Amino acid sequence: MIKQIVFLRKRPDLTMAQFMDYYETQHTQLARRLGAKPSLPNAQRYVRRYLTPEKNPLTGEVLDCGYDCIMEIWWNRREDFEAAMQGLGNPELLQARLDDELRLFASNHNPVCTVEEHDSPVGPRNAIPKLVLEAGG
Repeated sequence: MIKQIVFLRKRPDLTMAQFMDYYETQHTQLARRLGAKPSLPNAQRYVRRYLTPEKNPLTGEVLDCGYDCIMEIWWNRREDFEAAMQGLGNPELLQARLDDELRLFASNHNPVCTVEEHDSPVGPRNAIPKLVLEAGG
């Protein structure tokens, strides 16, 4: 499984509520409105994780991590991931995507990473968790 994460900072003039509302009701639907179907071919999951700074239990400090949201997308195969990345760079749709991002994000220059995950044993049986992604209805 391939997971991509993107670290995002909201525009400074937006409240967190405005940022979340625009992201959820407008930006996530942009590709569909532009006629790109599907917007993320063969993606298994597309998640936005909105961040709230919390107190560090060791130091008591509340530190801003520098980002307001972590976006995550999962694909089952590397080929599916690469096809989606090519689609996102489609020159016919690229400028509209960049313009829409500037209505939402502080910049188009956001860190993008792929993730290699390793699970650790947890819980009462000290077992490795198993996560299965299925499309809901």
